[in-house]
Amino acid sequence: MSYFRIMLQAKNIKKSYGKLEVLKGIDLEIPSGEILSITGASGAGKTTLLQILGSLDNPTSGDIFIDDINISKLSEKALSAYRNKNIGFVFQFHHLLPEFTALENICIPAFIAKKSKAEAEKEALLLLDYMGLSDRKEHKPAELSGGEQQRIAIARALINKPKVIFADEPSGNLDQQRSQELHDLFFKLRDEFGQTYVIVTHNKKLAERADRQIIINDGVLL
Repeated sequence: MSYFRIMLQAKNIKKSYGKLEVLKGIDLEIPSGEILSITGASGAGKTTLLQILGSLDNPTSGDIFIDDINISKLSEKALSAYRNKNIGFVFQFHHLLPEFTALENICIPAFIAKKSKAEAEKEALLLLDYMGLSDRKEHKPAELSGGEQQRIAIARALINKPKVIFADEPSGNLDQQRSQELHDLFFKLRDEFGQTYVIVTHNKKLAERADRQIIINDGVLL
């Protein structure tokens, strides 16, 4: 596939907690439409890097650019609004709200973005159909399988049509078949919608299927 521009750029990202230096100067460029996997041993700094790239944590020093916007320089309010519209997250634990239906869970980021109920539900129903879950729209998370819950979480991440999707161990709680289905879905979504994916994973097969795999060790990229 051909890439047209750099979607995400990290410049000299460092992160310390007291005297513990977790990230030691990370430089990274991710082209638009790329699926990038980040691997490494536990404690190497993978999740810390993902959270900083996705604006959930602040670097001790360095800058993060998404689509040429330096998100490191945005105010908290501006960053929150930017994150809601341009960044999607998928975690190992789906974090669906148990009291809401599948449809309602998917709509939440759209409501935060001030979309009308009609507009949000229309988009959510399209995503449910795309995920093959139209018949589960009124089910609450406890009534869904693990794989179904994870697909609902992905639909929720997609509803505002973000530029970048960050996934942290997305198949960590799924069996082998469901993991394979989830991995296939990421590639199908990228090809269909053109988003950029950054995936932290211990899953060797997913890491190797990515367009590019990087390894982090002791706070630096190998």
